Amino acid sequence: MASSGIRRAAAGAAPPPGAMPAAAIAAPPRVGERIQRLRAERRMTLDDLSRAAGVSKSMLSEIERDKANPTIAVAWRLTNALGVSLDSLFAPQKTPEAIAVAGPHDIPTLSGHDAKYQLRVWGPIELAGKFEWYELTLQAGGALVSNAHEPGTREHLTVLQGSIEIEAAGTTKRLKAADTARYVADEPHAIRNAGKGEAKALLVVIHG
Repeated sequence: MASSGIRRAAAGAAPPPGAMPAAAIAAPPRVGERIQRLRAERRMTLDDLSRAAGVSKSMLSEIERDKANPTIAVAWRLTNALGVSLDSLFAPQKTPEAIAVAGPHDIPTLSGHDAKYQLRVWGPIELAGKFEWYELTLQAGGALVSNAHEPGTREHLTVLQGSIEIEAAGTTKRLKAADTARYVADEPHAIRNAGKGEAKALLVVIHG
């Protein structure tokens, strides 16, 4: 009976002086997520940042996915290449709004004037490199031609207006309004306006 009482007392014992309750210990900052967001805001690819910071692409990829923690030296090189202070990488982030509204002028737009296309970036910047969605507008004769993305990346395109041709993995398919194509994007691929008028599509990119 005495031993049972001792066990109960130990179970309910107060933590030693100076110890912090588990709930009060702040979670470490998601450094990789912040680096990826900063890179995406600057329209930099993994290769771009890798070269600018002198950090291998494989290491950078591991850091961005929070599968590896950068040393202070590596973090300094990355923040220096991104044009931010080292302190800002570890600063607490603001609590996100319950409902955040972006107006038309808040949506980034990428234009390929010579290629006759426009991409409106509907996805939030913090998801860039993971899950992205765009409104793609192609003028007559316009095309969005892309190099290979990360291994395992796939794209999903739904035609909203006009006629669009998809070229991927050595195959070409023509789509009409309301058709959806799902295809590999970890090798060169292209989206072309196959009609004589303007074409629009919803483009979703899921990175591997």
